[in-house]
Amino acid sequence: MLQKIKEFESYLISEEKSKATVMKYTHDVTVFAQWLNGQQISKTVVQEYKQLLESEYASKSVNSVLSSLNSFFEWINHPEYRVKSLKIQKNTFIEPNRELTKAEYDILLKTAYEQGKTRLYLVMQTICATGIRVSELAYITVDAVKSGVASIKCKGKNRVIFIPQKLCKMLLRYTFTNGIKQGSVFVTRTGNPIDRSNIWLEMKKLCEKAGVLASKVFPHNLRHLFGRVYYAVYQDISRLADILGHTSINTTRIYTAESGEVHRKRVQNLGLILDICSDNST
Repeated sequence: MLQKIKEFESYLISEEKSKATVMKYTHDVTVFAQWLNGQQISKTVVQEYKQLLESEYASKSVNSVLSSLNSFFEWINHPEYRVKSLKIQKNTFIEPNRELTKAEYDILLKTAYEQGKTRLYLVMQTICATGIRVSELAYITVDAVKSGVASIKCKGKNRVIFIPQKLCKMLLRYTFTNGIKQGSVFVTRTGNPIDRSNIWLEMKKLCEKAGVLASKVFPHNLRHLFGRVYYAVYQDISRLADILGHTSINTTRIYTAESGEVHRKRVQNLGLILDICSDNST
């Protein structure tokens, strides 16, 4: 089984899957193999494992593991082992404890600036003002900032991102101050591009100082904020999908979800309620 997993890993790499995807798929299959402990794989056994996952993890996490296993079963030419994903009822609205508001975003920026966290201050604005993924920060280079245009290559697709002029000026000032003459703008002390773990940790520490819920503060939420604000202004989901690099508009719809409070106010303002009893009592 372990040899098969190594061969599966080589296959994923040959298919040009991302490093994160290769690690996740092989990890999920390895954990499954350890759970098997020598048992013969069968549909029944896989269903038992699925039930175990359901009892310990959230539905979304369970489906993520099942996706890895199903890919492995397809690769070993045993599609009959595949099991169905769990059906998940999509939330119509953003959960209040997960939605980063524009006001909270401004507070985070102000706090980062006051704390002398200049790099973090600019990283957050770069992600939120362009809608890029945190993994795409490496494409924000000195040359890209000078031209105001970044060419992003992700998941086998290329797209062009325009960097707001005001942000370009701020980034050029930052690169000049820090002696960054070429390559990625955001680098570590050793000159390597910063990764998501660095940014994630810095943002979590920042939220304590800013008084913003930690559940709202993570890099990808900045991308979501960009999506919500862009859609609120332009109401163009097709163009937003292009900007975010989504193949399917259904993925983009997640970014345009509004809060339950916003929806509640809109429903109340429709003027479709006539309280005759109240009117008669007056």
